[in-house]
Amino acid sequence: MLLDLTKEQLRDWMKKEGESAFRGDQLFDALLRAKKLEEISTFSKELKTKIKPFYPNFCVRKKLTAKDGTIKYVFEFSDGEIVEGVLMKYKYGNTLCISTQVGCRMGCKFCASTLQGLKRNLTAGEMLEQVLLVNRDLGGDLKKRAVTNIVLMGMGEPLDNYENVSKFLKFVSSQDGLNISQRNITLSTCGIVPKIYQLADDGFSVTLTISLHATDDKSRQKLMPVAKAYSIKEILDACKYYFEKTGRRFAFEYALVNGENDSLKQAEKLALLLKGLPCLVNLIPLNYVKERNLKGSSISAVQGFLDYLKNHGINATKRRTMGEDIGGACGQLRAQILEDKK
Repeated sequence: MLLDLTKEQLRDWMKKEGESAFRGDQLFDALLRAKKLEEISTFSKELKTKIKPFYPNFCVRKKLTAKDGTIKYVFEFSDGEIVEGVLMKYKYGNTLCISTQVGCRMGCKFCASTLQGLKRNLTAGEMLEQVLLVNRDLGGDLKKRAVTNIVLMGMGEPLDNYENVSKFLKFVSSQDGLNISQRNITLSTCGIVPKIYQLADDGFSVTLTISLHATDDKSRQKLMPVAKAYSIKEILDACKYYFEKTGRRFAFEYALVNGENDSLKQAEKLALLLKGLPCLVNLIPLNYVKERNLKGSSISAVQGFLDYLKNHGINATKRRTMGEDIGGACGQLRAQILEDKK
């Protein structure tokens, strides 16, 4: 796909097709504006015919807007596969949560993205396609971006698709492209330890966020099968290494599940586990997923957990619940669409 090519590679591609190199510059500009092929007025009919088999779909299959302004997008790619993204509006800017895979094979018990398993990886271009579509939809352009922050926390496990994700991070932060600073990009992982080390060694400076959700390995394995491969100690060691290499503090997501991990005893264990680490704990009131048999914690339980962490020296926040009325958790809308197809 053309979105998987750099500006220089597009110039070379055009020359191989018998066109002038500057046509590659025009194509690069059109792609970054998420233009449909028919909207490129400077290209001849013959050139468009050459390009068409390789041109991205640029299709929003469905768009839902919540009462709080959160927007859920369903993107459809050229092969008909669909993924979700969520646009969240904050005072500091607009954060887009994108997907990195079609489905997911991690099997976390509270997640809707993994319900149908993993279909395939997304390419770097398909990840970029999501950002470009939303940027255009919100009225942004290349000089004044409407998408200011990116979170790789949608469908899929980013570090299970490392090659394409790393390429995307380079693309989206390139001065030739959208030029979104890696410091404004968060990568959320369930904890694939070797890839955390590689992320640090490859020189990335994104905010690393770990889906923790438990304070001991046995409890974590009940919620997250990947915990059978990597222990919490191994994950913490990898996080410390990432901090040493990048100077970037890391974060832990902790989804509070009623009766599973939300007691003050668990808060105590979490505080002891993370004491002294350069990290933030982001408490998440669990989004309801009808296919799962788990319920989110009560408001009082969440507040009690948060207060305990803060009172014991842990930098902690509670994530604002957003988009509940449109199925805010990634994977829910895709599951509904696939069910409707049946």
